[in-house]
Amino acid sequence: MELRRLETLLVVAEEEHFGRAAERLFLAKATVTEHVKQLEHDFGTPLLDRNPVRLTPAGHRLARHARALLAAADLARADVAEAASAEPGTLRVGVMGHGSAELTPATAQAFRMAHPEIDLRLVPLDFTEHVSALLEHRVDVAFVRPAPVDERVEVDVLTTERRIVVVPARWELADAPEVRLADVLDLPFIRLPERTPRPFTDYLYFTAARGGEAPRCGQDDAVNPHEVLATAAAGRGAGSALESFERYYPWPGTRCVPVADAPWEHSVLVSRAGDEDPQVRAFRTLATGLARELGPGLRLTPA
Repeated sequence: MELRRLETLLVVAEEEHFGRAAERLFLAKATVTEHVKQLEHDFGTPLLDRNPVRLTPAGHRLARHARALLAAADLARADVAEAASAEPGTLRVGVMGHGSAELTPATAQAFRMAHPEIDLRLVPLDFTEHVSALLEHRVDVAFVRPAPVDERVEVDVLTTERRIVVVPARWELADAPEVRLADVLDLPFIRLPERTPRPFTDYLYFTAARGGEAPRCGQDDAVNPHEVLATAAAGRGAGSALESFERYYPWPGTRCVPVADAPWEHSVLVSRAGDEDPQVRAFRTLATGLARELGPGLRLTPA
């Protein structure tokens, strides 16, 4: 019995709607349905009536236990986090892909120079860890994209960049100086796991430009830039990214093509809402200060 499934059950019961619960949890509706079905299988009884959506008598009993279990889990996380924060000298910085371009290593280097007594550790994050690594206290701050809309986190915008598509070099549009959204929406995109948060899925697939419709996906999954590039190089799918992606991931057999009319997107630094840890505050101050100093290009000249 997974706590995540119990949380799903409670949210569906509160929203009285599977679709609204999926939006609130940043999950696919099919995933929410599967969570409830698995719980019903585990307990051997229906937990939710479907029309209208409401808890069954057994569901009400499980909900009481679920709230207690989730509260205990939150207390355990907070207790462990407090113990971790009491240990001086460690700051865990999550980095999704190449983070915020040149700003990521610049901030890490500046922080290490300013605070040599603190052990700064860079933690790679994949696409499914858009905010989960931060909220689960596996990292203290994180460079991610796009900016999450979540009251549990605070967001510092660091870069604002043009969007690109990553495509096989042998595809016809690979030689174009730029393309438009109409040229890319029907491409077979790499497939993201169902557990990928909705904001990142919408970002990668240009969901707003599709009017909310699902993309045409290939058969290859990807949870990090290397898997996207390997899929594209094999001619099996396309991906999308920020313009700085091309500087960090040159890959034989692929091309990065600007999408002229796609809205520009942010890369951001996220931290837990209300986190007053002085190390976190110092890192955020450095990152935002360097972002202002380096400007929109964020291209550092080697020493």
